Amino acid sequence: MKTTLKTSTIVALSMAFGIVAGAGVTAIAANQPNMRSALDHLTAADAFLAKASDNKGGHRVKARQLISLAIAEVKAGIRFAN
Repeated sequence: MKTTLKTSTIVALSMAFGIVAGAGVTAIAANQPNMRSALDHLTAADAFLAKASDNKGGHRVKARQLISLAIAEVKAGIRFAN
């Protein structure tokens, strides 16, 4: 049986995951709302790419790798600024 999730459900789950995954930087990101928002959006984008079909000639995989790198850089920027 195929399960289909609504876009709003995927976004909500992505945001929840982003909050949990970024818990280590949440407290120090409190005074950096734009960086926190960037983390949330990157996490949501990665979740959408994860659900996309795999017929993208490797570009979907590369995009997910770059998002992972971007998440790490945003977290490093938050730590540096604090």
